[in-house]
Amino acid sequence: MKSYTTLLTDLTNGILLITLNREDKLNALNKAVIGDLNDVMDEVYANAEIKGVVVTGKGNKAFAAGADIAEFKGLDEEQGTALARRGHSVFNKIEMCPKPVIAAVNGFALGGGCELAMACHIRIASENAKFGQPEVNLGLIPGYGGTQRLVQLIGKGKALELLMTADMIDAHCAQKLGLVNDVVQTVELIDHCKAMVAKIASKAPFAIAQVIQSVYAHFKDGIDGFDTEISLFGKCVTTEDFVEGTAAFLEKRKANFKGK
Repeated sequence: MKSYTTLLTDLTNGILLITLNREDKLNALNKAVIGDLNDVMDEVYANAEIKGVVVTGKGNKAFAAGADIAEFKGLDEEQGTALARRGHSVFNKIEMCPKPVIAAVNGFALGGGCELAMACHIRIASENAKFGQPEVNLGLIPGYGGTQRLVQLIGKGKALELLMTADMIDAHCAQKLGLVNDVVQTVELIDHCKAMVAKIASKAPFAIAQVIQSVYAHFKDGIDGFDTEISLFGKCVTTEDFVEGTAAFLEKRKANFKGK
C-alpha cells in the first residue's frame, strides 16, 4: 500500500481499514482528502489481496464533519460545478466498488461526510453518531450525491425534510429511517464492521460484485435493473465459483471460492 497525506491505511487479513486523518479539522473533506480517496479506491480495485474495505474517521468526535468550507470561498459557477463533479466521480467509484465497502460512522457525519457514508454499501454507526445535510445553512445544496442517495435510502418525504431543515439526527433515528444498518457501542464499531466485511468476503467474490452491480442498476437512468440481473445471473453460472459453490452445497461442506 502507498502512503497518503490525509488517510491512514491498514491492510490486515484482507480487510483494508481507511481512516480519514484530519482529526483537528473533524476529518473535514478537502480537495486533498477527495484526491486521496480516489487514489486509495484505485488500489482497492486493483489489489487482489484486498477483499473488502472499512472507512472511518480519526478519533471519536467525527467520521467527517462536512467539507472544508474555506475551500468554497470565491468559487465561480464553473469552479463550483467542477468541484461537485469531482466529488461525484470519487463517490461513484466507492459506490460501484466490486468489493464490500462499509462506513464505520463514529461521531458527526455531516454534509460531505454524510454523503461519503451514503456512498458506501453499508453504514454501521456508533451510539454517538449524528447525521445531517446542513448545506442550506450556507446557501448551498449537497454537491456529492446527497440529494440522490438520501432519497434512495430513506424516501422522498423525510429526505426533503432533512435537506430543507438542515436538522441533525442521531444514530438510532438514522437506523429507524434506514440510513444505517446497525448501531453499536463505540468501542465495538471497527471490530463489528470488520466482522461484517469478513463474512461477506467468505462468499463468492464474483457473485458479490454482481450483486452490487445489479442493485445499483435499479437507480441508473436508461438501465433496466431486471435485465441487468438476468444478464449477470447468466455470467455467474459460467464461473468456477458457481461450480464449487453448488458442489459444496450438495456435498454438505464449506465452499472454497477462488473468485474465478
